Amino acid sequence: MAKLDTIDWKILRELQKDGRATNVDLAARVGLSPPPTLRRVQALEKAGYIKGYRAQLDAEMLDYGVKLFALVGLKSQAQSEMADFERRVKGWPIVRECHAVSGGADFILKCVARDLQSIQAFVMGALSKAPNVESVKTSLILHVAKDEPEVPLP
Repeated sequence: MAKLDTIDWKILRELQKDGRATNVDLAARVGLSPPPTLRRVQALEKAGYIKGYRAQLDAEMLDYGVKLFALVGLKSQAQSEMADFERRVKGWPIVRECHAVSGGADFILKCVARDLQSIQAFVMGALSKAPNVESVKTSLILHVAKDEPEVPLP
């Protein structure tokens, strides 16, 4: 899909707000009939504009109320070492996001756990003792003032 038109943008905005909207509801919201709306959604999915659909869960209600950011510095930033760390992170369920960054750290991890002891054990154990990890600095998340994972579409 080379260029998005006004209807494509409307579809993306609506699906981002409500990924469970039925095709009939979505069609009404964007001003098309259901069949072309469905074709457009499928084209947006196939082109990669829509990566997937998921429910946003309340971590605290599910007893995962402890969250922290970990800034991780590696001893070596060789491509193979960075890739090895990324593979290792994918095996740690406590890590929910991993971002390679520039500046004072090589990676920022967002971690979620049921209790402080679990997250502390992970940071002091698996994370700090992982091969090539030189430094770990953590910040416990006390309060979330804004959480909007959506893309700020025009």
